[in-house]
Amino acid sequence: MGKKSTNTGLTKKHWIGYMLGDFGGCMTFALMGSMVTRYYTNILQVNTAVLAILLLVWNVWDAVNDPMMGALMDKMFAKHQHKQGKFRPWLLRATPLLAITSIVFWTVPTYFEGTAMICVLFICKILYEGCYTMFNIPMGSLLSAMANTDEERASLSSARGFGSMVGNIIPMMIFPILLEVFHDSAKGYALGATICASIGFVICFLHYYLTEERNIVASRPEDAANIKFTDILGVFKKNRAFLALCLHGIFICTNQYVASTLGTYMYADVLGSIGMMSMASAISMPLGILTLIIAPKIAKKLGLERMIRYCLLISSVLYFGLFAAHMLINVNVWVHIIWSGVAMSFASVSIYMQWGMVGEAIDYNEYITGKRTEGSIYGTFNLTRRIGQTIGNSAAVLMLGWIGYDTVAASAGLAQSASVIVGIKVLCVLLPAIFILGSWAAFKFVWNITPEIREEMARKKAGN
Repeated sequence: MGKKSTNTGLTKKHWIGYMLGDFGGCMTFALMGSMVTRYYTNILQVNTAVLAILLLVWNVWDAVNDPMMGALMDKMFAKHQHKQGKFRPWLLRATPLLAITSIVFWTVPTYFEGTAMICVLFICKILYEGCYTMFNIPMGSLLSAMANTDEERASLSSARGFGSMVGNIIPMMIFPILLEVFHDSAKGYALGATICASIGFVICFLHYYLTEERNIVASRPEDAANIKFTDILGVFKKNRAFLALCLHGIFICTNQYVASTLGTYMYADVLGSIGMMSMASAISMPLGILTLIIAPKIAKKLGLERMIRYCLLISSVLYFGLFAAHMLINVNVWVHIIWSGVAMSFASVSIYMQWGMVGEAIDYNEYITGKRTEGSIYGTFNLTRRIGQTIGNSAAVLMLGWIGYDTVAASAGLAQSASVIVGIKVLCVLLPAIFILGSWAAFKFVWNITPEIREEMARKKAGN
């Protein structure tokens, strides 16, 4: 069985250890959203149509990769009963592989050209994503093995949110500065990736060292044959709250990945300084911390769904306003950073708090069907987020080609045409407004858990 604990509750060591999981993993994974497209187009000179196909294949692989890794962990633990538990041994295996494959991805393809380069790039990406999944799945699953109560689960969820935020921001502070110093060259990407992967290696190892599988029940092997994936079909038919969450997942993740994929183009080609992305990342950190502190207090007064809905609407309006400003005047880079940062902070409330909504959708499913089906619901919600990621990545690259972005001019340090500049503004400012509005609409018009239903659910759960 997993390692027993003599502790009666979570300690600061546990909280910090779990927080370091997403912190360390995001040190390399964050680069796959915000920096990788420019690496593809400007350093490797990959054709946008070819890249869109590659992204589609990679994202389809990512979608099936997660459940495969989960099943492998179940079978390995059932067979070997590792004394360190079900999840932590995988963290130790994956940590060095994650760092190595990240560095390889950002360096090795630059030594090849043409078809050979595409093949090497494809393999390097598959290897990195496989190693990231090997780390991410046990890291996420570890929460159930560490927490024994709702209060502990909430505490660890908060820790993961904080770690994810810091792990996403630090690479965005390091990388743009190096690209500025090394003039957006292959050397800058290689050095940035090496630094981020090295920091991530240390943080991920500390995550392994400081965590512990306390929950013995969660560590027991289960019979995979008892899991029925077909239950989710009934959930889609009856559970409108879950359907709203799935629509939200697609909209919000599409927005996230369009924004992260094309962010460098906004700063480099429209605002004139890719290095200022570091300042945007630095400013987003205190805004994110403030959001994590204030949001639970507001949710207590307004309710979680209403708070998320209001924040999404405010964010969408702010983005629409920023786009109008960009079309009328030359917006100062600092104005853009602060305006877009505030807009994204409102939208991020739905990202930080969506897991509480998933829990409520599970309670509602039990209320209307008599079945909780946590695995099917969580897994399918994650799948919709993957769909949003796939759409965001592939569509962003395709749209970059549609607006006529000139990679040759960019490599030579030349300015893009006026029509391309307008196109980048549409993709980086107007599209977020539209996607976030779609997420708001999902909660406004599809979500159906009213205060009265919530009270009835609570009474039924309490057995009254």
